[in-house]
Amino acid sequence: MNRRQFLALAGFAAAGVPALQPEWADAGQSSRWAPDGAPALGRVGVLTPEFDPVPESEMEAMAPEGLSIHGSRVRRNATPAAFAEPPHVDEATTQLADLAPKVIAFAYTSSSYALGSDTDAPTRARLEARARGIPVVLTCPAATDALHALGARRVALIHPPWFSEEISERGREYFRARGFDVVHCSRLEPARAFTEVRPDEVFEWVRRQTPRDAQAVFIGGNGLRAIGAIRALESSLGRPVLTANQVVFWAVLRTARVNARVTKYGRIFAIR
Repeated sequence: MNRRQFLALAGFAAAGVPALQPEWADAGQSSRWAPDGAPALGRVGVLTPEFDPVPESEMEAMAPEGLSIHGSRVRRNATPAAFAEPPHVDEATTQLADLAPKVIAFAYTSSSYALGSDTDAPTRARLEARARGIPVVLTCPAATDALHALGARRVALIHPPWFSEEISERGREYFRARGFDVVHCSRLEPARAFTEVRPDEVFEWVRRQTPRDAQAVFIGGNGLRAIGAIRALESSLGRPVLTANQVVFWAVLRTARVNARVTKYGRIFAIR
């Protein structure tokens, strides 16, 4: 690096404007260096509850090389609706904006359920203003778009075992309001507090509960680790399976115009 390049980078730092892509990303020496996590394709921000490790780790598993995932923790709220309301999620969005991600993922399903589908657009607009124009992708609108892209109208909904009966039913109402025929809605059993759930448990519950007339399955709840079971479920059920973090990440790639091949995680990624 010569002096002029060094001063240019120093100027970026002084101005508080991080570069999206390292200067050496296109230097023609990619075969010389081992992968180091440099975001050649850009950064993705993730808004997630402070207690939830799942959204970031699932998106990291799906992410193509060169796309880095960065979480901002949102303080625990008393109700699902409160997660989408000021001030905590707004403050977390401002922190992510300083990283200059291409897109910010709102990794929370039940706030849309609790507040209703009419609140998604105002929530997104408020957070995008806090993010200084960086696009924000919400989970439930992403699920809606994915179902439309698949041509699925009859949907089976599966929710985590820590969702209340009320929130689960609000999920049914949410998708009905979006024009879908919800042919099944259930929570994994037995009911329990937030915890990790094994993929074999997710697989068996969804396989047993999905009715024949469902054209697709949506496994809601960003805290429910479910992407590991998608391929096995689609093979067993013979129809598309969507999960919360999968659909929000699919929407992130589309919004960021990242044309990268994602395999193992569902038919939705084959749709262009």
